[in-house]
Amino acid sequence: MKIIIANDYEDMSRKAANYLSAQVIMKPDAVLGLATGETPIGAYKQLVEWYNKGDIDFSQTSTINLDEYKGLTGDHKQSYRYFMDTNLFDLINIKKSNTYLPNGMAEDEEAECARYEGIMKQLGNIDMQLLGIGLNGHIGFNEPGESFEKTTHCVQLTQSTIDANQRLFDEGEAVPEKAFTMGIKSIMQSKHILLIANGEKKAQIIRDAFFGPVTPKVPASILQLHNNVTVIVDKEAGKLIKDVI
Repeated sequence: MKIIIANDYEDMSRKAANYLSAQVIMKPDAVLGLATGETPIGAYKQLVEWYNKGDIDFSQTSTINLDEYKGLTGDHKQSYRYFMDTNLFDLINIKKSNTYLPNGMAEDEEAECARYEGIMKQLGNIDMQLLGIGLNGHIGFNEPGESFEKTTHCVQLTQSTIDANQRLFDEGEAVPEKAFTMGIKSIMQSKHILLIANGEKKAQIIRDAFFGPVTPKVPASILQLHNNVTVIVDKEAGKLIKDVI
């Protein structure tokens, strides 16, 4: 495991974008596993900037996302499809047909999970999987206590996750209670995992996940057993691990 402590959020974002862009430059038809949320926005902005300069070409690249809310259409402003389109896909030359997310409107949960696993098998192993990390150590929507052996599945979101997401929705609008997510087993099959985190609030979980025991109570701790992981954190998120790396 390689751990990099960046100066700040901008430096972390640029370093993460460097890894992602290098993957595409070295292998134009790379399969990138992508994440949503506030943390990767800076990295996506940097990729768009380099694309606009002509430094990177996404025309042969495929992407597959970690998760999507159940019950949201792709044009809903809080859906992860909308997030990816507006923060990255609409701003570069990737073919939309090569960008994959779970179908949030799928009625048959088992069939949708099987379909998504099939897409991953068809694409081959993910070349580089970008991850964030939750305050409780979740990656994707794999919450503490879930089996490391799960592949793509539909999860009941914890009340803390629902409460945290409430601020993103209009007043009175129901927050989704379920989501489709890649499982830990699916994530661990990626060739290279790139995890990013910033802010003092992430410092304790970064230490617990990468210097504590491997346990389903801290889902990200399983990454200690992967043979190619790069963790990029800013100084605030990395302040509790400076003495151990």
